[in-house]
Amino acid sequence: MAKRGHPDFPLDPRDPTDPIVVAAVSTDYGALDLAAARRWGYGWDPKKSPASQPKGRRMTNAEYADVPACNAEAGGQLMRGIDVQKDWIYAGQRAVEVDKAVKADPRLRAAFEVWSRCMAEQGFTPYPDPTAAYTDDAWQRAGDGNTFHTRQERATAAADVTCKRRHHTTEQWHAVRARNQSADIAQHRDRYAAALRALRTYRANIAAALRQFGE
Repeated sequence: MAKRGHPDFPLDPRDPTDPIVVAAVSTDYGALDLAAARRWGYGWDPKKSPASQPKGRRMTNAEYADVPACNAEAGGQLMRGIDVQKDWIYAGQRAVEVDKAVKADPRLRAAFEVWSRCMAEQGFTPYPDPTAAYTDDAWQRAGDGNTFHTRQERATAAADVTCKRRHHTTEQWHAVRARNQSADIAQHRDRYAAALRALRTYRANIAAALRQFGE
């Protein structure tokens, strides 16, 4: 950025304007904390951001225009020695396929049916699964992904967590995911090993870059 005429570019800059951010789920299993569900529903304390925010000043529009090129240059440095198309994205691609297998697993479907009946028995919508409850449009998420914490939302979230605890939904969900992941790794062990080497190379490149800044 300095070479492009921005010598005082901040190390951890904010965008010129706040970007639109939409939250999916806070954990892989939806809401889990009963106290938080009762207080904040499917959102969070607005005084506490769910993600770390940049500490530097906002970028100027001129700086922002040059960021893509500099990001590409930095990315090329960090990805040196890595086959991006073959190894770097492999685990992510397999994660999509594993997730499909997990959702179709009859053991998980049975666990979700029990959870859904529990929700109905408590007088709430019998969502097909906890993710559907978390992402219900009725909670009217704002641009930052937070919700309005309505009484109905908070009561639904509390029932969601209670049903998960009562019927061990999260434990079953985790077990099904772990079994499917282990099976996929065993089936594609060589490819996963190559992906792990790519990750280690990436970490080594990061370490080398940080050393240049005395970190």
